[in-house]
Amino acid sequence: MQIRLAIPGDINDIHRLIYELAVYEKAPDEMVATVAQIEQSLFNDSPVAFCHVAEVDGKIVGIALWFLNYSTWLGKPGIYLEDLFVQPEYRGHGIGKGFMKTLAQLCIERGYERFQWWVLDWNEPSIDFYESLGAVAMDEWTVFRLSGGALKKFANEG
Repeated sequence: MQIRLAIPGDINDIHRLIYELAVYEKAPDEMVATVAQIEQSLFNDSPVAFCHVAEVDGKIVGIALWFLNYSTWLGKPGIYLEDLFVQPEYRGHGIGKGFMKTLAQLCIERGYERFQWWVLDWNEPSIDFYESLGAVAMDEWTVFRLSGGALKKFANEG
């Protein structure tokens, strides 16, 4: 198993694994991003996101897609993990932990103070995994989102 920073030649596998994650999260119809959109986000002169991949015997079997966030209280950036996915047949072999350790080490190397992510409340295997790493649920926070029609309506109000 090897974890490495993704390269442009990985884009079709990255896209495929994002879709597999959407299926796992019971929302395949919500995954509408194209290969070109993901490629533009990851592999341009000013990327807005980054991706690590896990390879087993030359096959990409997992992704950790992340971007930088910022804490005004700490005055420092951190990593926000958008997607972590390992194909089911490769789980339980340290790939997920390898991704998490790689990103935690990146935080330490760069002086970032936080490494955070969301997890669906029904995803007990992932919650158990994250807690086993020492992560703490931020239960006092409620996530809000403006998107789609609501975002457009609000942005265009007089």
